[in-house]
Amino acid sequence: MSHDPIARFRRFSRAVTSEVGALDDSFLGRGRPLGSARVLNAIGHGRTDIAQLRDYLGLDSGLMSRLLRGLEDEGLVETRPDPQDGRRRLLALTVAGQEEFSAYEDISNARAEALLARHPHPEALLAAMDMVASALGRDRISFEETDPRSTQARFCLEQYYEELARRFEEGFDVKRSADPDAIDMIRPRGAFILALSDGLPIGCVGLKGTTKGYAEIKRLWVAPSARGLGVAHRLMAAAESAARELGITLLRLDTNRALPEAIAMYRKTGWTEIDRFNDDPYPDFFFEKHL
Repeated sequence: MSHDPIARFRRFSRAVTSEVGALDDSFLGRGRPLGSARVLNAIGHGRTDIAQLRDYLGLDSGLMSRLLRGLEDEGLVETRPDPQDGRRRLLALTVAGQEEFSAYEDISNARAEALLARHPHPEALLAAMDMVASALGRDRISFEETDPRSTQARFCLEQYYEELARRFEEGFDVKRSADPDAIDMIRPRGAFILALSDGLPIGCVGLKGTTKGYAEIKRLWVAPSARGLGVAHRLMAAAESAARELGITLLRLDTNRALPEAIAMYRKTGWTEIDRFNDDPYPDFFFEKHL
């Protein structure tokens, strides 16, 4: 194989184009090309605002209009008044559109299962896919507040705990840590923020409210596939923004020596090292930041 990075990139692009059927007139055998199918899929997954749908798919207005007109002519998509604003129109799938959406979902899921089943190392393949998807979707990563007890939040927290257990010399047991109560990371006391890549969680951070004159940054984690893309910095910025909205003027955090990349980031982004302020058994470094 050539070691030329451009040649390797283009090989990958050709393989993906072939695998997803991008060149077929009838994507997945359903009678319409990939572009129309992607629009149908996005509407089925709840993207009903035309402008937001266009931005999500990266389409210009002309192409977006042509694709929607084709789906409307097929009786798969219709527009309805926004119940919150009668001047706006929202997209919706018809009954036939819902059936077509479900058919695409079933076929796509079956193809994914088949590809993973025939690969000798499916987890390694998925890890590579996660990295590529995070890199290609870098500009579309979103940040949303959620309940720290939600399914997506718990997934991130479990991944975070497992990583700490691997990296800390003494291991990590959340029961020995100063684990925040969920209520302390929900407004009006605090916040819990997820980083999402096309709806899948790739990072999190918690803002823990206290009665001590400061709030704490807790549980900052970014998926390995998304590291180096600035996600941690953006999560921290989102947490600081939430703190300002809640009238919090002083933040503190602690961290372990096994996380040098986190320590370096704090020092570069205005955090000041301070003396120990808690009795948690795991941290070695303590920081604060005035907002």
